[in-house]
Amino acid sequence: MKDQQYIRENGEPKRRIFGLSITAAAMFFLLLTRLWYLQILESENLLDQSENNRLRFVPVAAPRGAILDRNGKVIVSNSPSFSVAVIPQDVKDKDALIDSLSRYLNLDRAELLGKWQKGKGRAKYYPIIVASGITRDQLEFLEENRLRLAGVDIEMKPVREYANGMLAAHLLGYLGEISESEMDIEQFREYNAGDYVGKSGIERSWEMELHGADGGRQIEVDARGRFLRTVTETNPTIGNSLVLTIDSDLQKQTEQAFGDKAGAAVVMDVNSGEILAFSSNPGFDPSLFTGRMSPEQWKSYLEDKRHPLENKALKGQYPPGSTFKVITALAGLEEGLIDENTTVDCGGSYKVGNNTFKCWNKKGHGRVNLKQALKESCDVYFYQLGERLGVDKIAVYAKKFGLGEPLGIGLDNEKGGMIPTAAWKEKKYGKKWYRGETLPVAIGQGYVLTTPIQLASMIATVANEGTIYRPQLVKRIIDPDGKVVKEFKPRVIARIGMKPASYRAIKDGLLAVVNESRGTGGMARLYEVKVAGKTGTSQVVKLRDNQGNVPYQFRDHALFVGFAPYDKPEVAVGVIVEHGEHGGGAAAPIAGRILRAYFEGKGIIRKPVKKEDAVDAAEVAPEAGKEEQKTVNSEE
Repeated sequence: MKDQQYIRENGEPKRRIFGLSITAAAMFFLLLTRLWYLQILESENLLDQSENNRLRFVPVAAPRGAILDRNGKVIVSNSPSFSVAVIPQDVKDKDALIDSLSRYLNLDRAELLGKWQKGKGRAKYYPIIVASGITRDQLEFLEENRLRLAGVDIEMKPVREYANGMLAAHLLGYLGEISESEMDIEQFREYNAGDYVGKSGIERSWEMELHGADGGRQIEVDARGRFLRTVTETNPTIGNSLVLTIDSDLQKQTEQAFGDKAGAAVVMDVNSGEILAFSSNPGFDPSLFTGRMSPEQWKSYLEDKRHPLENKALKGQYPPGSTFKVITALAGLEEGLIDENTTVDCGGSYKVGNNTFKCWNKKGHGRVNLKQALKESCDVYFYQLGERLGVDKIAVYAKKFGLGEPLGIGLDNEKGGMIPTAAWKEKKYGKKWYRGETLPVAIGQGYVLTTPIQLASMIATVANEGTIYRPQLVKRIIDPDGKVVKEFKPRVIARIGMKPASYRAIKDGLLAVVNESRGTGGMARLYEVKVAGKTGTSQVVKLRDNQGNVPYQFRDHALFVGFAPYDKPEVAVGVIVEHGEHGGGAAAPIAGRILRAYFEGKGIIRKPVKKEDAVDAAEVAPEAGKEEQKTVNSEE
């Protein structure tokens, strides 16, 4: 009995000791397992985290390549800009920091928070750009309060500097911070949040050449994130530079020729396709897009009825008006329907079925041949010719000259215009083409749409008698050491095999438009160089108020296309003045000023240095000048 009691009394402690031993062994096993996991499996990761507690990588943005004009003048370069960066790892209270930056720097809190969110998913020690283009005063404040703003750092990034302000803004384009959707694109895989990328124009289309390769510094910091030393450093590689075909002096004169009018002009080398000037008016300030554009400025751009943000030279699609008569006339000559002696009696209108189509000259032009029809822009002549040709035949010749599709100038979102056919209407509207619809097409109205770059190319092709060149904007690419990486030669799109006599007949008519009495383009005349061209006026909408006036947005567009010199063409120009009303009165003078600037730049025309040295058209041909003015006031 006593033995059994002894066993019970002494067996209990043994069981307890055994249980504790098992528990201790299990805990020890778990500890060893954890140590094995940390020391073996996670050693590299923990070592990396340990290093990054004191080592930081600071990206160094590469300066973009410069953009120069054809003569080597710098149009776009770089200047330093300061940005506010945040190291998430060093920020204890994100909301408090965002509030402080918003309050002290007068920045929008939602915008700061959006930039923070944009950087999520990256390493916590990697800086996130939350504000770019800060002012000197903001920079000084941040430097003075560094210790109170834990995790805040200042980064210097090169941003675009525009030597000539708004010059060629639509052509050059602008930069902006890379978006999240862009960072998902393959070509931007190596870019960092906060980097600037081209958003439009040359900057966008040539981004890969201009951007360069970013560098970086690995620095050592103390527990409070303060810089101690640079461990390693990789220098950034400057982007390649571009030499454009643009002449910046001619570009400036082209833009100034518009004054406050809205429109576009393209100046092209007839024998190479090089673009010498590329203007869309009014312009905008591209530097505002790399900084902080005020809401007021953005609103003014959006509400301006002249649409300053639109690249009209590339994307503007307008009825070509009577400039299209060049195509109709060439089609008639090539098809053998007319020759230079074919005449038509213009009584001020032409009737087809129950429809009456009026000439711009209500009294009529009388009996006119091809040269006179072009010179005075007789609609009735081309109504009748268009009716005989038919819409499909007109379309064939229009498309031969590159109308109706993009020319491949090398900028994003180039528009192609519209050249209608019977099949096109059937497909789009499910309706057949009527004979009467061809007449407006013959004079560049109806469904016909063209762009300024197409019109410049069209008249250049007439001038060189049949060679369509690919419009060219970049002459060469240059590396940071100044060596030529690539040179671009003229590229021929097509050669239009037409009879030389057809081109001569058209060119004689275009010469008369500008240089003979009753010609509609007299205000483009240069007395030192022979200019040939064609005016045009395209209807926007037929709407007048009770006084017979037309609100600005409903006024007709004014156009002019031309080339010079007549006997040995060098340069072609296409001009459109939005809501300018008359080609002869609004577009022709602008074209004349542009062509004068071109020949002054070459030293062919002497620049007037005194008022009395300027040539007065009325002094040279007073009667012709008066007649032209009468014609201009009522043209088309």
